[in-house]
Amino acid sequence: KNIYADATIIEILAHRTIAQRQKIKEAFKQSVGKDLLDCLKSELTGNFEKVVVGLMMSAPVYDAYELRNAIKGAGTEEACLIDILASRSNAEKKEIIATYKKEHGKSLEDDVCGDTSGMFQRVLVSLLAGRDESTKVDEAQAVQDAKDIYEAGEARWGTDEVKFLTVLSVRNRNHLLRVFQEYQKISGRDIEDSIKREMSGCLEDVFLAIVKCMKNKPAFFAERLYKSMKGLGTTDSVLIRIMVARAEIDMLDIKAEFLKMYGKTLHSFIKGDTSGDYRKILLELCGGEK
Repeated sequence: KNIYADATIIEILAHRTIAQRQKIKEAFKQSVGKDLLDCLKSELTGNFEKVVVGLMMSAPVYDAYELRNAIKGAGTEEACLIDILASRSNAEKKEIIATYKKEHGKSLEDDVCGDTSGMFQRVLVSLLAGRDESTKVDEAQAVQDAKDIYEAGEARWGTDEVKFLTVLSVRNRNHLLRVFQEYQKISGRDIEDSIKREMSGCLEDVFLAIVKCMKNKPAFFAERLYKSMKGLGTTDSVLIRIMVARAEIDMLDIKAEFLKMYGKTLHSFIKGDTSGDYRKILLELCGGEK
């Protein structure tokens, strides 16, 4: 296999939109009589292959594919379920659910339930069902919600997680931002700090992800990327998933937040943490050093 082929793949795929890549797939099938994805899979390996395969999928197909991989096999990659379900809109989730059924012949909710348990499972099921997406803030309700969460957590022995679920998984974004302000007033703490004190494991992770996505979604992804690369070893699954899924959505915002939060560019982090074609294609998706 020659080196030019990879350079060509990077050059073409990294600089096209998802819609254009779907057209390339169709044209390839017509002119070559083979499935481009199958050809790429047979030619490529490792993390570079994972990025390329992800780029060839539409957004809901990629999300469904990632969720399926997170669930099947030994153990569950909870981080994947959290990253996707806490950050996608209702419309996106509807598409993911439909695509999952079509591509994998199964109900996403059933699969999630078969692979998770307890309160964590209940939060994921609630997220799958979608949240209120209006913009209205019910002032009295926001104050009550903040009180309810405070009384369910900081103010008692043992935490009543259902209260957190009801407020955090259901209410709309503007309303929740108001709840967070009110919570700070009542408890003297940021809601994130309380969640860290009150919860642990996947439940803590999913509630934190919800709060962070509500406050600032690009900052949530910037932090996920940072944590996937800092320290020993790289969590490639997280790095790939976010770079591929957000490339066309909010990568510029993610890069800006990354620089603001960590004083270094995302570009420099990826460059220092990856190598070869994998590094090249991620840097193209990241776009520019600024």
